[in-house]
Amino acid sequence: MLRFITAGESHGPGIIAILEGMPAGIEVDEKELSLELSRRRKGYGRGGRAKIEDDEVQITSGVIAGKTTGAPIAVFIPNKDYVNWKDKYIPIVAPRPGHADLPGMIKYGFEDCRPVAERASARETAARVACGYFAKKLLYKEGIEVISWVTQIGQISADLPPMDERMYDENVAKKLFLLAESSEVRCPDTLASEQMKKLIDDAREKGDTLGGIFEVAALNVPIGLGSYVHWDRRLDARLAAAVMSIPGVKGVEIGMGFKLAEVSGREALDPILISKRSSNKAGGIEGGMSNGEIIFLRAAMKPIPTLQNPLPSVNIVTKKECRAQTERSDICAVGSAAVVAESMVALVLADALLELRGGDRW
Repeated sequence: MLRFITAGESHGPGIIAILEGMPAGIEVDEKELSLELSRRRKGYGRGGRAKIEDDEVQITSGVIAGKTTGAPIAVFIPNKDYVNWKDKYIPIVAPRPGHADLPGMIKYGFEDCRPVAERASARETAARVACGYFAKKLLYKEGIEVISWVTQIGQISADLPPMDERMYDENVAKKLFLLAESSEVRCPDTLASEQMKKLIDDAREKGDTLGGIFEVAALNVPIGLGSYVHWDRRLDARLAAAVMSIPGVKGVEIGMGFKLAEVSGREALDPILISKRSSNKAGGIEGGMSNGEIIFLRAAMKPIPTLQNPLPSVNIVTKKECRAQTERSDICAVGSAAVVAESMVALVLADALLELRGGDRW
């Protein structure tokens, strides 16, 4: 019922998002949308590109007088860096390991990797955050919030309340989110945040990059989103695919995830009680459906594949070994990926909510 598509290249005129299926009557605001986009753009370890763009958006369709109309919503996000690139074409002839460069070039028959890099760039995720803003506005009308924070960068892990509490207690989750919003690396632990920044500085000096782990929590989700009837309507499958689609994400867990493989059934399951359940190891999803508890996901992001001290590659023109091509890049973008994940989770939940409730107006 709710679907979106994005278009545009990293250094083209801009990024475009089209969102279809949003009900009429949702109050939205371009300035508020720009602020949401700024959350993705900020962060310690981001590169020079994030300082150039301000993501001043233009809603060109589907909104009149500050409310959605039920028509497809179109958003244009100009690329300010376009003026520096519009008369240039810089080929990428030494593919970067871990990037889409080589397989993309071969798949589409390009003579170099530039067309791949332009579209595979994480700049595209600005359009996802734009679509996620509208989904969040719909969810918020139902009292549903989607929040995130970073728990690890490289080998530095935050000292946070136990996972049982983060997954179960909404007050704990909200506090972690507020603390994360005031951190340059979006980590709720002040001491760990400073250590993470030092690690990022060290990686920058070495021409290296860093990955990490972030968590996403959806609060006040009603029972019954998703379905056990068909594989592609299972909520956990849809959420995992949505988060895994974010560039650099290589692993997604729901609830206790892989740790559930280590314990017995009596330890892994959440007892059903007359009142509120006493635990949330399932991460708010049972049988492919939301069960009324916090929906809780963890995701692992690999280090960014563009290195200033690059790994070996092969020049696709000369067919000789060389170093991979360098491009302007972030050192670490785990906090930004967490913001993108909020949007992807919100889009899936909003879609599932519309399936459950229906309606062309809200």
